[in-house]
Amino acid sequence: MRALLALASLIRHPARTALAVAGIAVSSAMLLDMVMLASGMRLSFRELLDARGFQIRLSPKGTLPFDTEATVGDGRATLEALQRHPAVQAVAPNLGTQLIAPRGEMGVTLAALGVEPAVQGDYTLLEGTQPGRGEVVASRAALRALDRRLGDTLTLASGWDTQLRLFRGTQVYRVAGVARFHYLGADQHVVALPLADVQALDDGARDDRLSSIMVRLRPDANAADVARELTAQLPRVSVLTTADAVAQADERLAYFRNLAFILGSVSLAVGFLLVTTLMTVSVNERIGEIAVQRALGVQASRIVQQIVAEGLVLSLVGGALGLGLGLLTARYLESILGDFPGLPPDISFFVFQPQDALSAMGMLVVAGALAGILPSWRAARLPIAATLREEAVA
Repeated sequence: MRALLALASLIRHPARTALAVAGIAVSSAMLLDMVMLASGMRLSFRELLDARGFQIRLSPKGTLPFDTEATVGDGRATLEALQRHPAVQAVAPNLGTQLIAPRGEMGVTLAALGVEPAVQGDYTLLEGTQPGRGEVVASRAALRALDRRLGDTLTLASGWDTQLRLFRGTQVYRVAGVARFHYLGADQHVVALPLADVQALDDGARDDRLSSIMVRLRPDANAADVARELTAQLPRVSVLTTADAVAQADERLAYFRNLAFILGSVSLAVGFLLVTTLMTVSVNERIGEIAVQRALGVQASRIVQQIVAEGLVLSLVGGALGLGLGLLTARYLESILGDFPGLPPDISFFVFQPQDALSAMGMLVVAGALAGILPSWRAARLPIAATLREEAVA
């Protein structure tokens, strides 16, 4: 009943109410987007790691995987130790480097991954087959840059000799497949080839070296317990569970979280001030009406409830419109931020979850209720006789 009365009261001033609803919708859209941004990258990063099915990752001591050019020495011994662990189901080693595809004077620089194709978790094959010795799989961006297609041959060099001005370590590979690389940008030039081929480059200079190792555990294994055991057993590497990797990445994403908190707080404050201003203007216009109600015996609490209900109606209607606007805005912003160079294609800045909408709507409802309390309570506490006399004189 109070909601219907509140709605009827708001309809009496359609232009003012429409502008207020539009302002609240914009404020709630920004609030929803900031709530989504605050948790979106963390959630998408966790989903990215979980989707590959590997619960533990090993990297050179003190670094995240591929965070630096450091590598793990004694790669074979490390792999053997992992494979002996009773909780380990599969081990996926990889070695990262740079290769050059001769093209013109300088060539095209490619990020290269040496993997074990049967167990790798770095890419998804889109076309063709997994690479054997002397074969590669490549990203679509790399094939476009090199004007190559599936089945073509590809000349790759391990480096450039500045004194002789020649490419060194040149090898010819066949393009066996086209792949989508999960941890590298969609626009990056990437190739993957068997681990042994990468380790053999430059006359075996990388032999027995690894950049990182991903470990898949048996279903009944506890990742945290296994990580502690491996840390004690392999002191020369950093052992990270998915939760550890997300926590470390989250520290680096603190800028986005803080930005989302600040902008979200600003949008909530704007919504609160907007409803407060409208309720104050509305109450000031109805001082005489409120005084008559009090003179007829209407309790002050009922008047407060009625005006608070008007603020809630405004917040609910504006918030509902803002949710749709916020989703559209988030999709647009995602299309812009998603083109950031080097960003993995599976990482999202804005990830919608139902609790995000509930959080944003809940904060708006609370703000709407608080916005109506102060002006309504002040009006309801005015002296009845003096207020009626002032209104009559006016």
